[in-house]
Amino acid sequence: MRRSLHAALLLVLAVSPTEPAFARSRLIVERAVLVIRHGIRAPLLGEVPEATRTAAPWPRWSVPDGQITPHGAKMLEIVAAADRRFLAMRGLLPATGCPVAGTVRITTNSVDRTIASGEAYARGFAPGCGLAVDHRDPGVTDPLFEPLAGRPSSFDAGAAIADINHTTGGMPTLVRRHRRALALLDRVLACGGDCLATGPADISADPDGHGIVLKGPIRSSSGIAQILLLQYLEGMPTASVGWGRAGAAMLRRLGTLHAALFAVFTRPPYMAAYQAAGLGKRVLSSLAHGPRLDVLVGHDTNVTALAAVLGIDLIAPGYAVNDIPPGGGLLFERLRDPRTRRTFVRISYRTQSPVMLRTTGRAFTLTAVRIPACGTLCSTRRFALILRRHTAQAMHVTR
Repeated sequence: MRRSLHAALLLVLAVSPTEPAFARSRLIVERAVLVIRHGIRAPLLGEVPEATRTAAPWPRWSVPDGQITPHGAKMLEIVAAADRRFLAMRGLLPATGCPVAGTVRITTNSVDRTIASGEAYARGFAPGCGLAVDHRDPGVTDPLFEPLAGRPSSFDAGAAIADINHTTGGMPTLVRRHRRALALLDRVLACGGDCLATGPADISADPDGHGIVLKGPIRSSSGIAQILLLQYLEGMPTASVGWGRAGAAMLRRLGTLHAALFAVFTRPPYMAAYQAAGLGKRVLSSLAHGPRLDVLVGHDTNVTALAAVLGIDLIAPGYAVNDIPPGGGLLFERLRDPRTRRTFVRISYRTQSPVMLRTTGRAFTLTAVRIPACGTLCSTRRFALILRRHTAQAMHVTR
């Protein structure tokens, strides 16, 4: 594990020869914000469309629909402990013992799987310390994590759809782009052909005009592709992962179907602005005057939306581009140069590989993120300008 962790650290700490001289001085980590997806879960209710056909029944899970599994909770405890050691190496927090009151804050969305994930992360980060996990009452919508669930009146579905079609080339084009992955999924389902419950590819406005509805192959396939990956990560027997027809390489290719959902709901500029506005404000506030570490436990949509407003793709070993694994997320660090007193923001994408998650491994990957027109070290002022510019039309969406 130490060798793998050391390699991950080297990946982040390496300085590009194109970076300015101040990047090579000893920068001090002042604060950090970690935005992560919840842990490994059972399939959501309705994630497999009702009319989907398969050659055999779906494998059973040990927990109810949408709940974090015991294995998923264990992996969050493991990665939280690794995060603690890593952040201690960076001088942000002590490596052991209970953090000083007010130095670590954990906030989750108000659904069961995020609350349970936050509690598991707290146990792993500071065992026996009883770190508080903040969240709204279960089932009460939190606009910080689900900004469109509250049907904001300023959200214009027509404008959103126009931007989505402009960004993707339109829904038929998006489907054609993923036709090979769709064919692979049909082979895994093995029903004899046309296994997906689908119809024409279409995106339309909700009746009230404050939401959008996606129909067609991408909507039908994305959840199924995710379930197959979750079977693998959960450690199910090989014969149960896609009925024995979906190995790690296949799952990575199928992951493009899950990521395609974000090409509609979080990555187009209009959608990204609304999906990331609240979290963007929280990240800026916490980096400026928050606790030493602010952990936000939400969903893959939260992570992909933040990446979208920053103009970055998320790439990690074993996964399709922009397909966020359970427990994976973005680490934002505020750094200070003690010589010049200038401050910067550094972003990393922290994940565990499919093999690590499947086998209860402890190693993680930390990938340096380069913001366009800013680099891997961005001045705090420049970073704030970029984030505010790309969320400006929706910055009123807040907690």
